[in-house]
Amino acid sequence: MKIAFDGKRAVKNGTGLGNYSRYVLESLCKHADADDKFVVYSPKGRMNAWMQRIMDTFSPQIRLVINSSVFASVWRTFGVTKDAENDGAEIFHGLSNELPLNIAKSKMKSVVTIHDLIFRKMPECYKFIDRKIYDYKFRKAAENADMVIAVSERTKKDIVELYNIVPAKIKVVYQGCDAQFAKEIGEDEKARVSQKYNLPQRYILNVGSIETRKNALQIVRALKDIDEAISLVIVGRRTKYAAKIDEYVKSNGLDARVTVISGIDFKDLPAVYAQAEVFAYPSFYEGFGIPIVEALNAGVPVIAATGSCLEEAGGASSIYVNPTNDKEMSDAINRVLTDSGLRAKMIADGKVYAKRFSEEQCSREIKEIYESLIK
Repeated sequence: MKIAFDGKRAVKNGTGLGNYSRYVLESLCKHADADDKFVVYSPKGRMNAWMQRIMDTFSPQIRLVINSSVFASVWRTFGVTKDAENDGAEIFHGLSNELPLNIAKSKMKSVVTIHDLIFRKMPECYKFIDRKIYDYKFRKAAENADMVIAVSERTKKDIVELYNIVPAKIKVVYQGCDAQFAKEIGEDEKARVSQKYNLPQRYILNVGSIETRKNALQIVRALKDIDEAISLVIVGRRTKYAAKIDEYVKSNGLDARVTVISGIDFKDLPAVYAQAEVFAYPSFYEGFGIPIVEALNAGVPVIAATGSCLEEAGGASSIYVNPTNDKEMSDAINRVLTDSGLRAKMIADGKVYAKRFSEEQCSREIKEIYESLIK
């Protein structure tokens, strides 16, 4: 097979959609047949280290085409279709919610991965113009694609309900996380990372953009009912919402118990997970929840929120709480901290559950979708 990809996020984005795009590309390369070829198209952008490693490791099986012209955004919307056809691609895969607007007129089959429709479920978290742009692009991609990949059953249901796409056209393919999260972290590495980021001795961990939807303030509020020896570490990109957390921390004398880390080096993240006693993820809504999978792989008990898809990511042995009920959160954290038997079971069961989110599984299911389109 020869597959073309919209690789803008793979090249330009350091987290989120970029991580997913690179994960899929690397998984497909690792488990490809000898005659499979992959071509990634992107507007000009600074190459990130992970994408460069993929290109160096799997060349010439995978090739990157960069458009550096001032009209690169227009090219990505229209011109890339013809370029992919001329390169002999049989399928065009939009990895980040979008397809070229003229893809339906192409001879190629098309696949789009849709990660979430949160801008429709929680419109208050997005600017009006952004919602309109996302809604148009995502809807057109779902309508024009020969097959839609949803990253969770929750996202599949949202696509069916909000865009009236027939369920048979949508396949759920789960993403895993980087393999380094499942590796044993040595004591020297833990000490290095702990010193680098001034980590507290015992802490609850939360990872993700510090924004309203992620709801990290619930964990901060829950600290008043948790042993004072336990701190909270929040890792993520700061937004305006982070100021609310700062204000609450200062007003309630929690400065010594709350650490916020932005701009963390990705290679240090597994050691931050590995030293946490609990991972808390009270997000109001998610497309899937990769940080939960990272925590399970790292052997950290997970407490997450009900209401979207987090049960899919965390499995039956994680604990789920109402994201608006602080007492449920504090009670759940205290249970994990004080019940050693419960903690051990959550860790063991979580590691087993996380095995279903593997590179091999992801690549196999995506290849089966490709093969079904070009029979």
